[in-house]
Amino acid sequence: MSTTPERVPQVVFACVRNGGRSVIARLLAEHYAQGRVTALSAGTQPGDHIHAEVANVLGQLGLDTSHEHPKHLTTEMIATSDLAITLGCGEECPYVPGVTYRDWPVDDPAGQDDTTVRRIIADLDTRVRQLLLELAPELKLPPSVVGAA
Repeated sequence: MSTTPERVPQVVFACVRNGGRSVIARLLAEHYAQGRVTALSAGTQPGDHIHAEVANVLGQLGLDTSHEHPKHLTTEMIATSDLAITLGCGEECPYVPGVTYRDWPVDDPAGQDDTTVRRIIADLDTRVRQLLLELAPELKLPPSVVGAA
């Protein structure tokens, strides 16, 4: 029997402002992963705050954004991750050899109404849940927060 703890995979979600899509994905991953996956979020041109419409709808779903602040995406963040999920930053995201990149074409929730933001969150919810089962197959996912709202 091994005495070393099992390595926890890390994923970084990256978008431009780090005020919407990447924050949604990180919070969903953190909520569902139960410590089995580490999730980071950052932006290539971080804004000043989390988008109010995103914070509002996430709050309605029971996800707290009060500790979220836009962060600059660094090469180090990507290099320490197993997977980089890009959400609209495309060519601007730093490339690190050996890290797997995936692009998720997801609409930007900035300035959108609650119905549109909920649709975007539902899209990311499905993607994040599938990703977590891939990264941690033994994970027993709790019910979707989108279905609970």
